[in-house]
Amino acid sequence: MGQDALGEQDPHRADEAAADEVGGGTGTLIRCKHSYSRCQRRFQPLYSLLEVRGSTVEQVVTVTVNPSLDVSATVDRLEPIKKLRSYNVRRDAGGGGINVARAIHVLGGEAHAVYAAGGAIGRQLEALLGATGVTAQVVPIADQTRENFTVYEQLCGTEYRFVMPGPTLHEAEWRGLIDAVAALDAAYVVLSGSLPDGVPKNLYGLLIQRLKRADTRVVLDTSGAALNAGLAEGVFLVKPNLRELQSATGASLDTDEAREAAARSLIVEGRTEVVALTLGEHGALFVWREGALRLPAPKVDACSSVGAGDSFMAGLVLRLAQGASRETAFRFALAAGTAALLTPGPELCRREDAERLYQAQLF
Repeated sequence: MGQDALGEQDPHRADEAAADEVGGGTGTLIRCKHSYSRCQRRFQPLYSLLEVRGSTVEQVVTVTVNPSLDVSATVDRLEPIKKLRSYNVRRDAGGGGINVARAIHVLGGEAHAVYAAGGAIGRQLEALLGATGVTAQVVPIADQTRENFTVYEQLCGTEYRFVMPGPTLHEAEWRGLIDAVAALDAAYVVLSGSLPDGVPKNLYGLLIQRLKRADTRVVLDTSGAALNAGLAEGVFLVKPNLRELQSATGASLDTDEAREAAARSLIVEGRTEVVALTLGEHGALFVWREGALRLPAPKVDACSSVGAGDSFMAGLVLRLAQGASRETAFRFALAAGTAALLTPGPELCRREDAERLYQAQLF
């Protein structure tokens, strides 16, 4: 079944050979014609096809102001009042930037995660993240890091997500986070996820002001006031969904043409250089000053949509940091986001799935 993986709820379906290229306005409209299942047997190792220029990989730092300990479990059936016996229980270090760093690591790259955490849950999150091999810098806070819960109901095949409120950060704590990130020499800084209580709504904007002095490429993935504040300072790339793009531009987004025009307005106004608009089961639209690229969503039998958007971001930033062309990076982002649908619960994408799905777009 097709799932919404890259948009508001997070996609999808891969198609095999000979992608059609059709001129579309200022960009290229690409449609794949065959099914992922038919093409899967033909995949070969991928790296010769990634078109990555050079061997130098620029440093990526991810920032998570409001991380979470993500708990997931399966029950046979959700019923009120009764005690429900759970199984397939797992715990993962989570939150937007942390998930992006974990997915980059899974995809064969490296990213340094900076995040705020406190209390017993924060210590458990730190241990779980350390076990993944991701390098990290913790900014201690007095309050307790939050937990989020995902429950999968076996009977109906339905997934339920419970998102808890985050901690309250004191001014010295959130200013310490800004200082920690600004002190790093990174080519790309990914600002991802919500903001907890106690921090100013323009915290991302304040951080971007500091990072622009070092000519860092800032990548933004958030919503609401935090998104608008970040865009006001100008970023390298923003990854909204339709609702977030409409909120940022006030435009009607009923057609691809309208969506491209809205995305391009952010570029013309100097609020971003690149827009990666995620469209859920309909794929993604990438817009930059010189062009645009519309990619359909690969179709797969989804296990879970958790982590698809973060895997998408990881694939995109990793390939850009490796020096790949924008088209290559965009295609790999869609493949990585789709790959996350194939994994259960909060597990992120798997490298072999991302590579297969990427390769499917080339033939």
